[in-house]
Amino acid sequence: MPASSPPDALRFAVIAGSGFAGLAAGAPALVLTTAYGPPSAPLRRIELGGRPVWLLARHGDPHVIPPHRVNYRANLRALQMAGAAVVVALNTVGAVHPRHAPGELAVPDQLIDYTYGRDHSIYDGESATLDHIDFTEPFCGRLRAGLLAAAAAARVACHDGGVYAVTQGPRLETAAEVNRLERDGADFIGMTAMPEAALARELGMRYACLSLVVNRAAGRGERGIHEDIQAATDTARERALRVLGAFFGAGFAAALVDGG
Repeated sequence: MPASSPPDALRFAVIAGSGFAGLAAGAPALVLTTAYGPPSAPLRRIELGGRPVWLLARHGDPHVIPPHRVNYRANLRALQMAGAAVVVALNTVGAVHPRHAPGELAVPDQLIDYTYGRDHSIYDGESATLDHIDFTEPFCGRLRAGLLAAAAAARVACHDGGVYAVTQGPRLETAAEVNRLERDGADFIGMTAMPEAALARELGMRYACLSLVVNRAAGRGERGIHEDIQAATDTARERALRVLGAFFGAGFAAALVDGG
């Protein structure tokens, strides 16, 4: 579909991260550009739980864009242009504490931003507007509740809450850095929830993370991190897809927009 064609106003979007290559293979594409440049990839129209949803590959298609080089502003703006008002972000994370095991899911309720050098706001002076958003609760409470209810309906264990520490990447952390993040209160460590969450808030979009725990953080596991990731990603991905199927197919998503 060319950029000049009016897109279907799909109200929901999923931003997919690592581990979801091929999910939208062959799906219809919408190519858009924004005032911030092009998004990471064309938007793909897929069905989850019988509901049409926009899917955007955060790291490009193929997966080549590192987390610190993702054009988060263009990604969120393109989804908004395509009609999306609710965004479920899939993020792979490492677990700081033993109570969170690789292969499990979590819906964090807080975050700490350690990133730098990224375009963190749509308010960059060029728009001639400015707003200081309230970011006390960085994730939409109703969307979080819907994802947790969907996990319960799908009979998938999912941790409720936790602090997501967003690091710069693309390298993984040192053991000493993980110790510091734990002292700061972190439960999970990932690289992509910021500035994504804040930009969604600035654009007036509901946003929450469904996080896939795929490894124990540096210095916390009994085997290498990449061994953890290889062993746990498929399990976490399958569970996340079950949760998304229930979320979009069992009325949890519809309640966010169809019911006001």
